[in-house]
Amino acid sequence: MSETVVAVSRNPKHTFSKINEHSVRLIEGLGVDGDTHSGVTDQHRSHVARNPNAPNLRQVHLMHAELHDELAAKGFTVAPGQMGENITTRGVDLLGLPAGTRLHLGKSAVVELTGLRNPCKQLNRIQDGLMQETIEKQSDGTLIRKSGVMSIVVTSGDVHQGDSIGVELPPEPHKPMVPV
Repeated sequence: MSETVVAVSRNPKHTFSKINEHSVRLIEGLGVDGDTHSGVTDQHRSHVARNPNAPNLRQVHLMHAELHDELAAKGFTVAPGQMGENITTRGVDLLGLPAGTRLHLGKSAVVELTGLRNPCKQLNRIQDGLMQETIEKQSDGTLIRKSGVMSIVVTSGDVHQGDSIGVELPPEPHKPMVPV
């Protein structure tokens, strides 16, 4: 299976879900052009309340379509963008990649993974119990957060539905991603 962009989404308003588009423009150092989370500083409302000057490590939210498949098998119906992601992927083990991995999206855009998205209760507004399905607890008590990864834009470019994805790992030693 090839690594592919399944959908691209954005929303200019601070609502949870994103609107699917044919393409989006990623802008270096800012994020998705026209998206409410674009900016040099963190735009996430609860983060801004704590530190309005924090750098934006959450410019672009990526989620794997395989999570949608897993949720569908459990009776949940979730469409690309509905869980707040800007880019829905297929064929890339987003959660298994180390921090600092660069994803080459389409012809020129490049994002660098900064960390995991921490699932929030707003997922339950889509369907009751959805948030719990995006978190697993291992036998040692460690939480596995499955609701995608966050990134920053390092090279501007347009990203289209159906574009290919290239994965560039950072130099070793690799560091696991943590919530940002």
